[in-house]
Amino acid sequence: MAYYVLLVNFTDQGVRAVRDTPERAEAFKAMAEKSGAKVHTLLWTLGQHDVVSIVEAADDLAATALSLSVSELGNVKTQTLRAFDAADMQQIIGKMA
Repeated sequence: MAYYVLLVNFTDQGVRAVRDTPERAEAFKAMAEKSGAKVHTLLWTLGQHDVVSIVEAADDLAATALSLSVSELGNVKTQTLRAFDAADMQQIIGKMA
C-alpha cells in the first residue's frame, strides 16, 4: 500500500453547500473504502487549501480513481501527492547511485 496526500479546495458549488461538508467527508471515506483505499486523516485547514487528507491506496491508479471520483461530484478540486514513509525512504536511499 502507498500513501497519498490529497490537497483539496472547495469549488463554488462546494462553498455554497459548505454546511454539508462533514457529511461529504463521511461519504468520501466510504468512497475510499469501496475503492480499496483507507482515509487515515481528513482535516479542514486554513490557508491555501480547504482540506488535507492522508489516504493509503494500493497504487497510483487507485489513488487517482478516488481523487477523480470525488472531484466528479463537483464540490471540490483535488491535487494528489505521492508520499513516502520512513521505510520507503530507506529503500529509496538504498537504491541511490
